[in-house]
Amino acid sequence: MIAHLSGTLLDKQLQRLVVDVGGVGYDVQVPLSTFYAVGDVGARVALRIHTHVREDALQLFGFATSLEQSLFERLIAISGIGPRVALAVLSGIEPESLVRAIRDADLGRLTSIPGVGKKTAERLVVEMRDRLPKMTETMPPGASNAADDLRSDVLSALANLGYQRAAAERGLERVLTTSDSRDFEDVLRAILKDLAR
Repeated sequence: MIAHLSGTLLDKQLQRLVVDVGGVGYDVQVPLSTFYAVGDVGARVALRIHTHVREDALQLFGFATSLEQSLFERLIAISGIGPRVALAVLSGIEPESLVRAIRDADLGRLTSIPGVGKKTAERLVVEMRDRLPKMTETMPPGASNAADDLRSDVLSALANLGYQRAAAERGLERVLTTSDSRDFEDVLRAILKDLAR
């Protein structure tokens, strides 16, 4: 099984990367959070890999962080959730926000993820809630505070508007250091103005 890939980014398309490792190109499917984190074509990348083997295919799923990979592997362990749905879930919400939504049984937040209905959201809460403490040990302290909620909501909104994650994060840092407002709409408006320059 392949557990890690480190090489040069040959091709980058939405949720799919090709990584050149010693002259061999590996096709890796990734969530949007990883897609935005890896940089541009030609960059050096290192990905944690989940190898998914079926009768008719061998698929590689790549992740920038251990939290993303842990969540993915727990998602696909749930009956009725395959790798495609798990990727959609991780692409529709920041990993830390997903952990909080499951821990808090926030069905409204979970059903706002594209492709997740009420029954799937309920199943996520029931089947993953007890497994979260071990997964969240690696999360930074205070990850559940309002500032982190604001940060992930703004980054998610910018990703949905088509902004690259690196540019969105730089804009967010600039706005948060120069503005006292922590209102979502104010911060988003200020970042859009900043990114338009």
